[in-house]
Amino acid sequence: MKLGRELRICLHLSVRSYISHTQYFRWHWPNFDEKDDGRILQRSKRGWMWNQFFLLEEYTGNDNQYVGKLHSNMDRGDGNVKYILTGEGVGSLFLIDENSGDIHATKRLDREERAIYTLHATVVDKRTNETLEADTEFNIKIHDINDNEPKFSKDLYFASVPEMSDVGTSVIQVTATDADDQTYGNSAKLVYSILQGQPYFSVDSDNGTIRTALPNMDRETKENYQVVIQAKDMAGQMGGLSGTTTVSITLSDENDSPPRFANHTFRLSTLESAEVGAAIGRIKANDADVGRNAEMQYSIVDRDGQDMFTIISDQNTQEGVIRVKKQLDYEKQRTYSFKVEVTNTYLDPRFMYSPNPPFKDDAMVRVTIEDVDEPPVFSRNPYIIEVHEDTAAGSFVGVVSARDPDADNNSVKYSIDRHTDLERLFNIDSVNGTITTLKGLDREMSKWHNISVVATEISNPRQTTRVPVFIKVLDVNDNAPEFAMYYETFVCENVQSGQLIQTISAVDTDEPLVGHKFVFSISSSNPNFTIVDNEDNTARILTRRAGFSRREMNTYLLPVVISDNDYPIQSSTSTLTVNVCACDSRGNMQSCNTEALLSAGLSTGALVAILLCVIILLMIVVLFAALRRQQRKKEPLIISKEDVRDNVVSYNDEGGGEEDTQAFDIGTLRNPEVMDANKLRRDIIPEMLFPFQRTSPIKDNADVREFIHGRLHENDSDPTAPPYDSLATYAYEGSGSLAESLSSLESGCVEGDQEYDYLSNWGPPFKKLADMYIGKDTARET
Repeated sequence: MKLGRELRICLHLSVRSYISHTQYFRWHWPNFDEKDDGRILQRSKRGWMWNQFFLLEEYTGNDNQYVGKLHSNMDRGDGNVKYILTGEGVGSLFLIDENSGDIHATKRLDREERAIYTLHATVVDKRTNETLEADTEFNIKIHDINDNEPKFSKDLYFASVPEMSDVGTSVIQVTATDADDQTYGNSAKLVYSILQGQPYFSVDSDNGTIRTALPNMDRETKENYQVVIQAKDMAGQMGGLSGTTTVSITLSDENDSPPRFANHTFRLSTLESAEVGAAIGRIKANDADVGRNAEMQYSIVDRDGQDMFTIISDQNTQEGVIRVKKQLDYEKQRTYSFKVEVTNTYLDPRFMYSPNPPFKDDAMVRVTIEDVDEPPVFSRNPYIIEVHEDTAAGSFVGVVSARDPDADNNSVKYSIDRHTDLERLFNIDSVNGTITTLKGLDREMSKWHNISVVATEISNPRQTTRVPVFIKVLDVNDNAPEFAMYYETFVCENVQSGQLIQTISAVDTDEPLVGHKFVFSISSSNPNFTIVDNEDNTARILTRRAGFSRREMNTYLLPVVISDNDYPIQSSTSTLTVNVCACDSRGNMQSCNTEALLSAGLSTGALVAILLCVIILLMIVVLFAALRRQQRKKEPLIISKEDVRDNVVSYNDEGGGEEDTQAFDIGTLRNPEVMDANKLRRDIIPEMLFPFQRTSPIKDNADVREFIHGRLHENDSDPTAPPYDSLATYAYEGSGSLAESLSSLESGCVEGDQEYDYLSNWGPPFKKLADMYIGKDTARET
């Protein structure tokens, strides 16, 4: 007997063509078979045969889209079975009727957003909530429809291909993509075609590769092309969707065009005075190519032009610049004609042997030389002249020569630029250019003289030319040799006969051609010293005897005669001073001074005694000077602080100044005769042993010096003056002052004896002062 249950799931697919079909998915539970012998055998059945639903995308109906139906064999139709659906999109995208098991899609689905959904189905008993069917997984796959057109990655592509390329040369590959399903139908199968750009280009229908379709496409004829490419799905069939893009193709340049002269004859002109290297003109060839392929080189192919001119290429303008190679001369040649050839700098061997003409061109250049008034030209530049020294004034030195290179051959005059001959050593004949000396030349003072000679056209003084003249002064043996240096020579008292005491050498400012050769000699009758010539311009001084003594003679003067070997022979006598010195046993000098002989007879004790006496005398002098200075110290002029009176009153009233003549009588200040002659000095305490005498005031027009001398005499004869130096300040107001002295130093009365009523008569500037002193007196009286 068979025991088994079968779960059947019906899937109803609805398509736009209204064709529907049903598929069944079977889940087989285990069946149990019983054998005749009573044993039970178990047999396993297959699981799901189909586990997915199919649903078309982009549903346009008004109702929910029907997906399929779940059905279990446990469902007896009595309403006790409940279908439960879980998984992706359940509740929002997919709904299931828990009673019937029908599944619906609530929204419009797009396969390009999501192509498959995975769900789980479970069957339970409504009453007991017992699971009747185990959880089963199934998929809902979205079927594609052709709802997306092909799209290119760019709306505009840029590409280039060399000009003159062969047919079929690849330019660029453009590809489009289609969002539809590549594995289902032809919705994403693309075919490429060209809509614009024929017959120059073609496109591969399968992969979108653009290739050249015409041979010999020339950039110089047409450089840019716009090609429109279309991609169409559904394998290019009618009803398929399509997309387009534009490809901008540029033909890149190749060196396929030779340079060409527009004119084959060029005429140039230049002045004969044009400097070497100066540009005289430009010529230009044309090349239809661009960039590197348009670079050109120019060259002169005629010998006549190569000698006088050169041509270079201007890298910026690609012009040929003709320059002067040698100095031009109108009088020698007035016109030049030569051929110039132009070629490309970089050649492409593919086009060198094409049917076109050769990759070069030539043109004739004719240069006309224009005459200018040229300055004189010297026959040499520079001049080097030699002259012996000690040449007498007016002697011949040399000749310079210049001529006018113009056809007129004007006369030329010569002169020396005195800025180059400040000592005026030379002169030149203005007509023939003969240079002579104005003074004698001394090679030892200057070996070279560099002067500038100016040649000037007589008819046109503005045309001048300078030439340097280097005058070398040749040596004449006119200087005698002498000692090379100052020698400090000594001889020891204990020296032996024949001992070397000095090696001497000589110098000569002359420069003989064969070199110097000096001869040294001394008088043969000299009993003390002798000389030996070393034959190398040096000599040795030797002692002729022994036993020199400083007591007898401490210095010897040795005349040495030095002669040269040039003509005429020059000689001089140099004196060598030889000092007699005390030396040790090894011959090392100890002392050469004669004063040392005097100190040699004094003992050490005597020297110390002399030194002590000198120190004692110095100390006595210092003490005496200190005592004298102590006696001269001054006592203070005012001993007690009580004698210091503050007579300065500060107040903020501002007077009218010297210009205010209305406030007070300024004449009082100008008349010294109104001064009180009985006022005593206030810097000392008056003793009145002698009557006070005051000299009469200085008369009118008295000199200030007389006034000072008078006051000085008055203080010197004053018995009340202190017996020490004091500073006397004289407020001299000048002759004719009507005011008394403003100083209180000469007042003999005390502060309480003075009356200050007169201050009130001095005007507003003294009102403050009058109030203070008059008020003080009133208070004191009270």
